[in-house]
Amino acid sequence: MNLNSKKELAKRTLGVGKEKIIFLPSKIKEINEAITKQDIRDLYKEGAITIKRKKGMRKKEKRKTKKGEGKIKKKVKKRKKEYMIITRKLRKIVSGLKKHGKISDKEVNELRKKIKNRFFKSKGHFKEYLGGKSQ
Repeated sequence: MNLNSKKELAKRTLGVGKEKIIFLPSKIKEINEAITKQDIRDLYKEGAITIKRKKGMRKKEKRKTKKGEGKIKKKVKKRKKEYMIITRKLRKIVSGLKKHGKISDKEVNELRKKIKNRFFKSKGHFKEYLGGKSQ
């Protein structure tokens, strides 16, 4: 007896994979007579159709994501944000100095490279490095 169509119907009705569905051998005649989804649901409630349990770690529904000490995504985001803020601030100062003619193009390139490499820790450190050119 071929029960593939019944397994397909049970799969769609119960929302699980075909491999997870098990038919009780003693109730195969009843299963073969089932036509509608409601018939499948009734057979499932009776116990003629069973579903294999999930294996391994997946059956722990509580643990949805890995939350451990090794996850540093938030720290990376924070570091990047700090880098962006400092970099933008310092580049704005450099463009202002260039606009006023206090530094040359060559100096601008060198300063921008140092800013990119995080040579300067803050705006104060940057001004100290310039040695009063910004004033």
